[in-house]
Amino acid sequence: MQKIVLATGNQGKVKEMADVLATFGFEVIAQTDLGIESPEETGLTFVENALLKARYAAEKSGLPAIADDSGLVVNALNGAPGLYSARYAGEEGNDAKNRQKLLAELASIPKEKRQAKFVSCIVLLQHPTDPSPIIAEGECQGMIGFEEKGENGFGYDSLFFSPEQGCTFAELETSEKKKISHRARALQTLKTKLSV
Repeated sequence: MQKIVLATGNQGKVKEMADVLATFGFEVIAQTDLGIESPEETGLTFVENALLKARYAAEKSGLPAIADDSGLVVNALNGAPGLYSARYAGEEGNDAKNRQKLLAELASIPKEKRQAKFVSCIVLLQHPTDPSPIIAEGECQGMIGFEEKGENGFGYDSLFFSPEQGCTFAELETSEKKKISHRARALQTLKTKLSV
């Protein structure tokens, strides 16, 4: 198995991605296990941020690196929280505060205008100066609910209602979410690109 560093400090992402990447033949090491901090995310797109994170992790670890930059894009908020999904409520924010802020921002928005999508961009670099990174993207369409529902997942999962599934992402079994999430779709695209 090829060792690869996963460029994230988010334990939810580590859990969600490590199992799937193991089926691709990768032995995943979280960057936090190597004492690598996350770099400042200065990109203007999910792709730019994923590249930045992967490049930094590859440089610091000397291993190939994989990074995911993902977020929630809400139409009624002109795409917010978007790139700032993880720190929507501020640098000291957390998942619960981010969800509270989102609900407050959407308080006056009716049900039919609460469309949103989860976006994931995954980048794989063989080394820090890899000129041809493998880039894979995935999306999930849904709606933002009026209250939190479900105990599973992390981030905005308890507010993100999937019409396809008829429930929020936090109401899905973890094994089910791993099959249909934006990250799962990006990983599936990555798998296809790796097997070409």
